[in-house]
Amino acid sequence: MNTKTKQGLFRRFWPYLRKYRHIMIFDLICAALTTLCDMVLPLIMRYLTNTALTDAASLTVQVVLQLGLLYLVLRVIDGAANYYMADMGHVMGVYVETDMRRDAFAHLQKLGHTYYSNTKVGQIMGRITNDLFDVTEFSHHCPEEFFIAAIKIVASFVILCQSSVALTLILFACVPLMAVVSVIINRKMRDAFRHQRVQIGELNARIEDSLLGERVVKAFANEELEKQKFERDNEAFKEIKKKSYVYMAAFQTSTRMFDGLMYLVVIVAGGLFLTFGKIDSGDMVAYMLYVTTLIATIRRIVEFAEQFQRGMTGIERFCEIMDADIEIFDEPNAKPLQIKAGQIQLDHVNFEYPDDHNEVLKNVNLMVRPGEKVALVGPSGGGKTTLCNLIPRFYDVTSGRILIDGQDIKNVTLKSLRSAIGVVQQDVYLFSGSVYENIAYGKVGATREEVIAAAKLAGAHEFIEKLKDGYDTYVGERGVKLSGGQKQRISIARVFLKNPPILILDEATSALDNESEVLVGKSLEQLAKGRTTLTIAHRLTTIQNADRILVLGKDGIEEEGNHEELLAKKGTYYRLWNGLVGTQV
Repeated sequence: MNTKTKQGLFRRFWPYLRKYRHIMIFDLICAALTTLCDMVLPLIMRYLTNTALTDAASLTVQVVLQLGLLYLVLRVIDGAANYYMADMGHVMGVYVETDMRRDAFAHLQKLGHTYYSNTKVGQIMGRITNDLFDVTEFSHHCPEEFFIAAIKIVASFVILCQSSVALTLILFACVPLMAVVSVIINRKMRDAFRHQRVQIGELNARIEDSLLGERVVKAFANEELEKQKFERDNEAFKEIKKKSYVYMAAFQTSTRMFDGLMYLVVIVAGGLFLTFGKIDSGDMVAYMLYVTTLIATIRRIVEFAEQFQRGMTGIERFCEIMDADIEIFDEPNAKPLQIKAGQIQLDHVNFEYPDDHNEVLKNVNLMVRPGEKVALVGPSGGGKTTLCNLIPRFYDVTSGRILIDGQDIKNVTLKSLRSAIGVVQQDVYLFSGSVYENIAYGKVGATREEVIAAAKLAGAHEFIEKLKDGYDTYVGERGVKLSGGQKQRISIARVFLKNPPILILDEATSALDNESEVLVGKSLEQLAKGRTTLTIAHRLTTIQNADRILVLGKDGIEEEGNHEELLAKKGTYYRLWNGLVGTQV
């Protein structure tokens, strides 16, 4: 389905609106009632004018009061209907926005690392917040405004034809020309608003990047540089927004010109018809009032045009999220992973990144025995982290297989696979919240006793107790209120709570100072007991006691053995140990 066309976008949007069609139908009924009130007034005025000029005696006080009472009742109905439209109509839009945001967020949770590597978070945030807010207004006003406009145009045409078909046709001849001009300018407006949304996403991404990296900015005294980068994006947004308002101004100006043209037709043609007795004075008054009603309707559409285009742009950008391919998913016949011992096997594994086709792993064969502690070393870019990312299926192998206890991981459910694997990374991410909440993230529904027990196993309980509010201490955004070692031990406690049979340690101590490295190292040793463990080594001294060490290079696994065996071979590991011992590799 082509979602770039308006029809395609409407088809994608319709299921969300259809869910609340009962609210929309009643909203349209209310819109019809308010329109009825507007349409009746010219008829009342025509009747009063014609009666006063042709049969003044029949225009009694009783007749005037009856007409006044009729209009009063209509205004009460109009007030009640308008209240429903303003209340439940907007609530319906909120319901639609909420459903779309829920689906967008759920889809984002399914997208893989490749998507997030190539998409700025600021852009994503803009799509599921600002863009969908515009959809709220669109979902309420779009059917309502067009429905009201249709009723007024059709009803006005029918009523005016009863007075003079010729004058009505002359008057409505302006409408097709107005429609053609409006469509042309509207297309340009939509493109402008789309570019505006893209640029506001870039601006959001720039602000987020600068604010999250404020410590780096200040450390390098680069505040002026950040201001300059922000100013470039801000100026670009200004220029795009100016362009959108050029089209908006053109649209409004063309509409006002057509307003004047319609009034001109009524004045000139209507005056001539009145002069030659083709219409009477009451009809002329009715014509002028209906033209005023039509112009008011057109102006509402003009005012809605910007909102309409923003809504369409919001739907389009929502569809772009929903159309992003889910690269990692459960196969139709996927079954829960059954952990027996924790054996991991890589069978002729090849991998290249899907976006740039950079080949990282080539024909890798590896068997990790249950409970074995295997360390991966080698030059940067050799594929150590990539290999570990393939096991929990953060990426899928290009070819070959990965098996856990004989089960191909592509044939098991993602939830069961990832539940069986604990990952401790170099770059620790803590959520904004308390220490307790961050540890409890490892096991949904964990008791406080379980959280404290996990913290003790990770060697974190002592320092947590010394914090201002203990386990309820707020850690700040991304854990900025804690030291690197403290954050790492909290992340280890989180994995202890999860209690997985398989463990991946991705350079877990590389960014720590010596004292913190010793403390965290002890926690990791405790964590690895009884678990099948893969460790990506940053310092060779941290993996001397590994059961097996693998040296990864451009051709795959170049060397294999324990520390003493590899030193005895006097190969790559030997050179690394003697030349770079204790340093980063």
